Formats: sequence, C-alpha cells, structure tokens
Amino acid sequence: MLRFFAKVIAIFCIATHLYAANPQVEMTTNKGTIVLELFAEEAPITVDNFLRYVDDNFYAGTTFHRIIDGFMIQGGGFTEDFSRKETLAPIQNESANGVGNDRGTISMARTRNPHSATSQFFINLVDNFNLNAAGNRPGYAVFGKVVSGMDVVDNIAKVETGAKGGHRNVPNTPVVIQSVKRLAN
Repeated sequence: MLRFFAKVIAIFCIATHLYAANPQVEMTTNKGTIVLELFAEEAPITVDNFLRYVDDNFYAGTTFHRIIDGFMIQGGGFTEDFSRKETLAPIQNESANGVGNDRGTISMARTRNPHSATSQFFINLVDNFNLNAAGNRPGYAVFGKVVSGMDVVDNIAKVETGAKGGHRNVPNTPVVIQSVKRLAN
C-alpha cells in the first residue's frame, strides 16, 4: 500500500512540473502595457537571467533605445539620458532551443560574441528568420512571447527616431520602461 501511495505522489509531482504554467511578466511603459510569457523550459538560463533583472527592479527607468520599424524594438540597457546600467555577468547563448525569432517573440540582444547577452532584449516586429541559429551559426536566443499588448509594441515601433550619442534609431521622445513585474500564474 505504501508503494502505491509513493507512486501516486511521484506521478503527481511529475505531472505538476510538466503542466506548470510558464512565468509571465507585465512590462509597463509610457506607451502602454505589454504582457510576456517566458519559455522556462526552452530557455532556462535566459529566463532565469531575465527574471533576476525583473526581481531586482533593474528595468525600471530604462528605455527602448533602439527602434527599427519592420524589424524590432530593443531595450533594457540604457536610461533616458543614455547612461548604460551596470549588468550581471553575460550568459550562455540558448539560441539553438528550437524557438524561432517570430513576430511577437522576445529575444536576448548581444554583441558579435554569441555568449555576451546580459540585460538587453528585443521584441520582434516581424518574423526574423535570419536571427535564428542555423548549423554552426549561433542566433539570438528567444525566451518568450508577447501574450498581450502587441498593439503597444507596434505603436512603439512607429515613434520617430534619429541619432543620439553615436547611436542610430534612437527614439526622439524616450519610450520609458516604467516597471517590469512578475504576474501570479
């Protein structure tokens, strides 16, 4: 009888883990609210990294500093005055996770070094297949998707941009991330 209950409990624990909802976060900007579902199973390192920044309130006061309509909106690293925020150590690239850079997905921004991602991310405005891992070529790690507020993302993409501080595609009027917080699942 004890073995039976042990098996039932084990099956319950496994089933609970398998069917646990992906974490969600709410990103509030001065242009509206975006809700993101994070892919904890497909990109565990990246999701853990992103949630560390969320839990530390790191993103409050950062901006979408790079906006290219028809491509993506990028944020999470600079304040309104274009000061760079201090970040945690870079993480391992998880772009070979089988999830593509499709419209509405969120991915980690990085340098040419595939393992250089820290806090910056971007939301794809279109299907950006060229950003996916292919063969030996690393891509940009997708770790979630917009589940609410894609209209906000599209409106952010329409703001006028110019050059600032040696950077191109910077919004003329800052698009500020006011807060990012976890939602209860």
